[in-house]
Amino acid sequence: MNTASARKQTSFRLNAELLSQLQEEAKRHNRSLNNLVESVLMAFVSARPNKTTLAAMKEAEESDNLETLDMCNFRSFVDSL
Repeated sequence: MNTASARKQTSFRLNAELLSQLQEEAKRHNRSLNNLVESVLMAFVSARPNKTTLAAMKEAEESDNLETLDMCNFRSFVDSL
Protein backbone atom coordinates (compact mmCIF):
# COMPACT_ATOMS: atom_id res chain seq x y z
CA MET A 1 0.00 0.00 0.00
CA ASN A 2 1.47 3.33 -1.06
CA THR A 3 0.73 5.95 1.60
CA ALA A 4 3.12 8.60 0.26
CA SER A 5 1.38 11.61 -1.23
CA ALA A 6 2.11 12.63 -4.79
CA ARG A 7 5.01 15.01 -4.97
CA LYS A 8 5.92 17.43 -7.72
CA GLN A 9 9.25 19.10 -8.09
CA THR A 10 9.20 22.87 -8.40
CA SER A 11 11.61 25.77 -8.13
CA PHE A 12 11.34 29.34 -6.93
CA ARG A 13 13.63 32.19 -5.99
CA LEU A 14 14.31 33.18 -2.39
CA ASN A 15 16.23 36.02 -0.86
CA ALA A 16 19.75 34.72 -0.13
CA GLU A 17 19.59 35.71 3.54
CA LEU A 18 16.21 34.03 3.97
CA LEU A 19 17.53 30.86 2.34
CA SER A 20 20.51 30.88 4.69
CA GLN A 21 18.24 31.29 7.71
CA LEU A 22 15.99 28.47 6.52
CA GLN A 23 18.97 26.17 6.02
CA GLU A 24 20.24 26.96 9.52
CA GLU A 25 16.79 26.36 11.01
CA ALA A 26 16.44 23.05 9.16
CA LYS A 27 19.85 21.92 10.41
CA ARG A 28 19.01 23.00 13.97
CA HIS A 29 15.89 20.83 13.87
CA ASN A 30 17.66 17.96 12.11
CA ARG A 31 15.35 18.27 9.09
CA SER A 32 15.90 18.70 5.40
CA LEU A 33 15.35 22.14 3.93
CA ASN A 34 12.57 20.71 1.78
CA ASN A 35 10.82 19.18 4.80
CA LEU A 36 11.06 22.42 6.78
CA VAL A 37 9.74 24.60 3.96
CA GLU A 38 6.96 22.16 3.10
CA SER A 39 5.77 21.93 6.72
CA VAL A 40 5.86 25.72 7.17
CA LEU A 41 3.82 26.19 3.99
CA MET A 42 1.39 23.44 5.01
CA ALA A 43 0.85 25.11 8.40
CA PHE A 44 0.23 28.42 6.63
CA VAL A 45 -2.48 27.09 4.32
CA SER A 46 -4.02 24.90 7.05
CA ALA A 47 -4.43 27.85 9.43
CA ARG A 48 -7.14 29.36 7.24
CA PRO A 49 -10.51 28.96 8.98
CA ASN A 50 -13.14 26.81 7.26
CA LYS A 51 -16.65 28.00 6.32
CA THR A 52 -18.20 26.87 9.62
CA THR A 53 -15.58 28.73 11.66
CA LEU A 54 -15.90 31.85 9.50
CA ALA A 55 -19.69 31.81 9.96
CA ALA A 56 -19.32 31.47 13.74
CA MET A 57 -16.79 34.31 13.83
CA LYS A 58 -19.13 36.53 11.80
CA GLU A 59 -22.07 35.68 14.07
CA ALA A 60 -20.02 36.52 17.17
CA GLU A 61 -18.85 39.82 15.70
CA GLU A 62 -22.34 40.90 14.63
CA SER A 63 -24.39 39.59 17.55
CA ASP A 64 -25.75 41.92 20.21
CA ASN A 65 -27.03 38.94 22.21
CA LEU A 66 -23.83 37.26 23.45
CA GLU A 67 -23.68 35.62 26.85
CA THR A 68 -21.21 36.84 29.45
CA LEU A 69 -19.01 34.18 30.97
CA ASP A 70 -19.01 34.27 34.77
CA MET A 71 -15.37 33.48 35.55
CA CYS A 72 -16.15 32.56 39.17
CA ASN A 73 -18.52 29.82 38.05
CA PHE A 74 -16.17 28.78 35.29
CA ARG A 75 -13.26 28.36 37.71
CA SER A 76 -15.47 26.32 40.01
CA PHE A 77 -16.47 24.13 37.09
CA VAL A 78 -12.84 23.61 36.04
CA ASP A 79 -11.81 22.86 39.62
CA SER A 80 -14.51 20.20 39.84
CA LEU A 81 -13.11 18.26 36.88
